[in-house]
Amino acid sequence: MTEPVRLAKRLAEMLSCSRREAEQYIEGGWVTVDGVTVEEPQFRVLDQAIVLDKNASLLALAPVTLLLNKPAGYEAGQDGNAASLAPLLSPATQSPGDSSGIRPLKKHFSSVELVTPLATPASGLVVLTQDWRVTRKLREDARVMEHEVVVDVSGDIKPGGLERLNRVDHGFTFNGVLLPPAKVSWQSETRLRFALKGEMPGQIAYMCESVGLKILGMKRLRIGRVAMSQLQPGQWRYLLPHERF
Repeated sequence: MTEPVRLAKRLAEMLSCSRREAEQYIEGGWVTVDGVTVEEPQFRVLDQAIVLDKNASLLALAPVTLLLNKPAGYEAGQDGNAASLAPLLSPATQSPGDSSGIRPLKKHFSSVELVTPLATPASGLVVLTQDWRVTRKLREDARVMEHEVVVDVSGDIKPGGLERLNRVDHGFTFNGVLLPPAKVSWQSETRLRFALKGEMPGQIAYMCESVGLKILGMKRLRIGRVAMSQLQPGQWRYLLPHERF
């Protein structure tokens, strides 16, 4: 060879397979060039040694879902764009407690959609996914899916404030929407626990301020039946096959 060619083209020629299959092998992390894994089909090669892993398979290309413990200060808005979280998504930030057995691939981080918005000052669990089934579940059931959130507060709560936060007829309207009832309890003298359905960014701060409290910090611990558990700030893990929101 005298001119570099795309890795996918060279691999397709080597394997006598389609260009698309070659691309999938490469994107699946099964191909090395001079001993280094390359995941970009467009990578240019000349006379390097190209090897396909003996365990290579196109059957394990299922879409993935990531659970991330977002630190405060990172934007995680409602537009689905996960670009602002990109610095937190890499093999280096995977939780050592991840028991999924899935091999991290670059495409797992570049093509995920953020489906659970969280206010920028808040921390805690957010979900990023490639799986349309997870996206549909979290969006279609957003108004009825319970979120568990702990909130550090300052100030003196108004008389009857806690009772109002828990009342079915609390009267809280946020962004023009009448909010569903919440379950709110004290965890300590300065920390409240909220369990509420259809939680929206900014909602809890509004509810707290309405009863005389100022939020100092907020962390989301659970979405539906999936909890953050031991996931440390800035770390992520894969959603396990048995876990359901």
